[in-house]
Amino acid sequence: MANTYSQVYVQIVFCVKGRQNLIDMIWKEELYKYICGIVNGKKQKVYAIGGVADHVHILVSLKPDITISDLVRDIKAGSSKWINEQQLVRGKFQWQQGFGVFSYSRSSLDNVIAYIHNQERHHQKMSFKDEYVELLKQFNIDYNEAYLFHWIDLNGNVL
Repeated sequence: MANTYSQVYVQIVFCVKGRQNLIDMIWKEELYKYICGIVNGKKQKVYAIGGVADHVHILVSLKPDITISDLVRDIKAGSSKWINEQQLVRGKFQWQQGFGVFSYSRSSLDNVIAYIHNQERHHQKMSFKDEYVELLKQFNIDYNEAYLFHWIDLNGNVL
């Protein structure tokens, strides 16, 4: 798009279906590289990616030729297909429906990058649910707790 200029930075957060701890430390970095490849293939830029066994955070800059929903859809579809083709988990891997997206100014990027890179340490002190609710409150986003999290028990039943 000629004569179109933008500067949009967003943190995208999404979790494994049922909040299961399926992202293994052994292949987590390969997953992150694969996700970065998806984002780069869409001509967007990744500034940071991190997470723990049940969720992922991605800081990206967006150009105006793609919607956030389309990008997240492509990330989730492509990465879950890759996980399943590589047979990295027993059964079928899926991401949970929905996602969180939070916008930042250029001056905030260093702090957000550090936050994303320190997810392992951060989650020794705080659960993902608490972290996510804190983000929603910090950004003044209305939410219904009934739709935030779906848990799966050991038999695969949604709680």
